[in-house]
Amino acid sequence: METELEAKVAVDDLESVRGKLRTLQAKRSGRRLELNIYFDTADRSLLAADKGLRIRSMQSLDTPAAATATVVTFKGPQAAGSDLKSREEIEFSVESADRAAALLAQLGFHAELGFEKRRESWHLAGCEVELDELPRLGTFVEVEGASSSSVKAVLQLLGLGEHPLITESYIAMMSRRIAGSACDEPIVRF
Repeated sequence: METELEAKVAVDDLESVRGKLRTLQAKRSGRRLELNIYFDTADRSLLAADKGLRIRSMQSLDTPAAATATVVTFKGPQAAGSDLKSREEIEFSVESADRAAALLAQLGFHAELGFEKRRESWHLAGCEVELDELPRLGTFVEVEGASSSSVKAVLQLLGLGEHPLITESYIAMMSRRIAGSACDEPIVRF
């Protein structure tokens, strides 16, 4: 089982971060539109245990005719004692989001909430840098790497080292944002 180690910060402007990435000669690997659907049991046992189960469908924004890729991801609870977000992760590709959702339904999971996300991916100093835009939440930068020191070093290179780190997941942020609002859609879109 792999461990995800990442830092997430809110930013006002992705263009300034994009400019820094270009200046640092980071390698851009693409842009995509994601549809993230999160699943849980009727009693919300995954949420209660700080776990997540997601089906993510990804469509390239660089080559719109490209096929949609779909992955199923399970995330374990966040590890304690780190200022970065660290959790076990199991992820695998599937051919069909609908068939994966049907399988999860047969296992007792149902779709809780979904949202779109625009993501632009870069590689810098051994880390993945994601520029994210989400409806109702805004813009964020995520840096994922093999060690806490490498993630923090990339944050410094990008001028984001002093930004407060966010350990809350996008699904938790989205759930809180739409709670009590007039959002009766199962999927939050742009």
